[in-house]
Amino acid sequence: MISTSSLSHSYNSKLRFDFPDISCNAQESLLILGQSGVGKTTLLHILAGILKPTQGEVTLKGTSLYNLNPNAIDKFRGKNIGIVFQKPHFIGSISAEENLYMAQKVATGGADKAHVKSLLDQLQLSHRRTAKTHTMSQGEQQRLSIARALVNMPEVILADEPTSALDDVNCQKVVQLLDEQASQVGAALIIVTHDNRLKDIYSDYVELNNAIS
Repeated sequence: MISTSSLSHSYNSKLRFDFPDISCNAQESLLILGQSGVGKTTLLHILAGILKPTQGEVTLKGTSLYNLNPNAIDKFRGKNIGIVFQKPHFIGSISAEENLYMAQKVATGGADKAHVKSLLDQLQLSHRRTAKTHTMSQGEQQRLSIARALVNMPEVILADEPTSALDDVNCQKVVQLLDEQASQVGAALIIVTHDNRLKDIYSDYVELNNAIS
């Protein structure tokens, strides 16, 4: 499904990240662990098609991501990769459901309102569908962020630190929600985090080492 080979990224002559090869298939989960400064966000951005690596390859569904031109990468990402950012980024001037429609239109040119309604129902957000995102609670915004990541039925879901700010009970709830939703769309799930509690939940994990300077 998604795999990497010989990934490396340099920000300057004194800071380089070398990443282990990873692979995650449909309906599998992979945990990428590491403390601050080891390149977790860099790796997530590379996997998402946001940051071109200095060297190496990311392959998704047989397509070498960085062999595509920038416009093609954007379209490919919209159709195949869902991202749950650590801090939700929404368009504040439109409603919750309109944020989901916008994500669909960017990827496909159209809006599947029935699918959006189904997602909002599943994530217990139907009563907030017309709300502006700044009026939603942190938990509601997090669920809406998951809905947006799922709205185009992606092949891969990337989650950036989804549990690090949560207590144990809510950590379990978010992990269960991510697992359930990834399973429903048949996606590979990759979680990038420094939250070591997740090692007790996911047996398949990779730990990143320090950057080379």
